[in-house]
Amino acid sequence: MVAIAATLWGVSTPADVYAIDVFGALRQPGDAAAIIGHRGDRSQAPENTMPALELAMDQLAYVETDVRLTRDGVPVLFHDTDLERIAGRDGRVEDLDLERLEGIDAGAWYSAEWAGERIPTLEAFLEALAEREDARALVELKADWTPQEVRIVLDLVERHGLRGRIVLQSFSIETLQSVQRVAPTTPRIMLIRELPADPVPLAEQLGVIGFGTTAASVTAAPEAIDAAHEAGLAVLCYTLNSQDRWQEVSALGVDGIITDQPSDLDAWIASTAPGT
Repeated sequence: MVAIAATLWGVSTPADVYAIDVFGALRQPGDAAAIIGHRGDRSQAPENTMPALELAMDQLAYVETDVRLTRDGVPVLFHDTDLERIAGRDGRVEDLDLERLEGIDAGAWYSAEWAGERIPTLEAFLEALAEREDARALVELKADWTPQEVRIVLDLVERHGLRGRIVLQSFSIETLQSVQRVAPTTPRIMLIRELPADPVPLAEQLGVIGFGTTAASVTAAPEAIDAAHEAGLAVLCYTLNSQDRWQEVSALGVDGIITDQPSDLDAWIASTAPGT
């Protein structure tokens, strides 16, 4: 599995390296976990809007976002199954054409300062990502995607020259299988609430380079992280916003932490670095 993951990323794999982090850099034992801004920097701007995503990319390089398809087949950045929390209205992204969706205010719910922010298209996000050479993204495909729908996303990634800087992820086995079918070398992560004690067979079955899971899952079965690392798989934890949780999973050796407080996590990691 190490050799497979290394091939996906186009990197060589020294024998003493136990894991490959989600963005393709070799992660040595003892290195700090990658900081991943959950839906951008939600502490500073409305989630999954361009200001929040750009803040995370500019300050941290690593950003996570969610993608759904509009009724007319355009991928946009939106997390929830419906529009109630963000827009205060009934309906789903999947029920609206892009033109109608673009009229929805996605910022006023957060604060008056951000009133008028719109739901971005995936293409707008990828354009901003392409402008930042060091930026990387975890892109979660929400719900179940067919191979044809997955191709829409992959075509945009290719068009913007972002191969190797985007990792797809999903809770949906159907979606992961769709990616495996149409683009088997596309790096992807399985999101799973409970990590198996031996996650390697599942990773091999789905061709994933790692898992995103909960803090409760890794603390209940720390041997799963060891098994994953021995096979060259990454383990990320979501969505952790307290120092106690950061300390807990860092001590177990997770490769990345997804957080709503990326700046605070960055400062905490700096304060706990050897010699500080």
